[in-house]
Amino acid sequence: MNMPSTPERGTAVGARAPGADGEPGGTAAGKWWPLVAIALGGFLLLVDVTIVISALPRIADGLDASLTSLQWVMDGYALALAALLMVAGSTADLFGRRRSYTAGLVLFALASLACGLAPDAGALIAARAVQGAGAAAMFATNAPLLMAAYQGRDRGVAFGVWGGTSGAAAAIGPVLGGLLTEYVNWRAIFLVNLPLTALAVWITLRRVHESYGDRTARIDWPGAGCFTVSAGALTYGLMRGSDRGWTEAGTLVSLGAAALALLVFVLVERRVGRPLFDLGLLRRPSFAALLAAALLLQAAAFPYLTFVGLWVQNIVGLSPVQAGLAVTPMALMSLLVGALGGGRLQRMAPQLPVGVGMLLVGAGVLLQWALLDDGSGWAALVPGLSVSGAGIGMAMPVLVPAALGAAPPQRAGMASGAVNTFRQLGFALGIAVLGTVFASALHHIRAGASRAAAGAAYVSGLTDIMLLSGVVAVAGGLLVLAVVRRGGGGGEGPDARPSAEADARTEAGASAGT
Repeated sequence: MNMPSTPERGTAVGARAPGADGEPGGTAAGKWWPLVAIALGGFLLLVDVTIVISALPRIADGLDASLTSLQWVMDGYALALAALLMVAGSTADLFGRRRSYTAGLVLFALASLACGLAPDAGALIAARAVQGAGAAAMFATNAPLLMAAYQGRDRGVAFGVWGGTSGAAAAIGPVLGGLLTEYVNWRAIFLVNLPLTALAVWITLRRVHESYGDRTARIDWPGAGCFTVSAGALTYGLMRGSDRGWTEAGTLVSLGAAALALLVFVLVERRVGRPLFDLGLLRRPSFAALLAAALLLQAAAFPYLTFVGLWVQNIVGLSPVQAGLAVTPMALMSLLVGALGGGRLQRMAPQLPVGVGMLLVGAGVLLQWALLDDGSGWAALVPGLSVSGAGIGMAMPVLVPAALGAAPPQRAGMASGAVNTFRQLGFALGIAVLGTVFASALHHIRAGASRAAAGAAYVSGLTDIMLLSGVVAVAGGLLVLAVVRRGGGGGEGPDARPSAEADARTEAGASAGT
């Protein structure tokens, strides 16, 4: 997985970091313009993961969209982001990080416009996938651009602000989506991106300098293509199987194509000189377990909230704003735990915060499963969401540093890129799998069924997916506690960051809550 290399080695010849004497932004206040541009883009790409949740019922009404279509509205974005994140970093190294970031912003804006104008569900899903492609270019370049722009104490401040902004995106997304949906229109959740991306592009072109990575490296296009096909076919096969049956020809072809593409990916990565992902990293037990944890944590902690959002609006009767507020205890508790325990968590043996954090996530989801029944309201979710949020605040900030510690120093960028990719892939697959379980419960609702019957079906589906999510999180936590050990990368713990690149990747992983 060729991720951006160390900015200090890759900075464009003759370019000085913004803030240098005589350069634009050289004043004490002006030097922070690159941070504004990058943090704004990071906020937009992460908030668009969750801003849609509160708008899903209105989207379904406005576009006559099925449950499967709503799943794809969520998954189209996450899947494109996951599939293209690996190759986006390599492309940015070769063609320029500022250029790639700007192109990502422009593509993200155009796709947001297409989302806002979508005449039907199919057009919206396609536009969401393009939006995810733009987000991949933005996400892959955020940390290297900050590394190139700031040094010393300023770098720590920049990454702190960027991380806080990214964490806030997870908390604000459902509420912002609810406000725009309720008081404007569901289309506004996408159209609001246009002026903000325009501002980010303008600041980037004026204040952010170009930098490069290893420009002699070749991009592993065959590996990238096989990975993308495998992830996409697997997700499509899972959703199609839920809708049309597991023995239906299209379902079997999709799942078979996913397996074949994965096999070809393995063969390609074993033969190319500079692979997208070095399969040798999987022979390190700690790294392999952390990669699995990244996928399982993301799959267990967040996708079920998509279906909770449908329940609280369609059955409980909350407005979009109230629905957004109903799920914020998780994000707020995550921010609180991360802020208060950040330094202590990083000094612990990595299996403790990651493993125990995943156990707390599982406990929180299972608590929601235990408290939810046909007569429940949104308040039944609050205790479990709070416990899960505490677990997320423990596990997420340590996940990427732990992976860096479990990998050789020269593979720091690849290791963190793999973890971030598997996180997004976990979200996409979680939506697909949980959607299959949830849809099976809703199939029992007959035309003309009473509101009580519909509510019972929704609760049945929610409890099923909560039970599954909780068990997955607990299993992941036990795996981490059993397998991961400090120094799994040959004497390097998560605190030992061998390069500036590792610093950037550590901050990148710590910042994103979703």
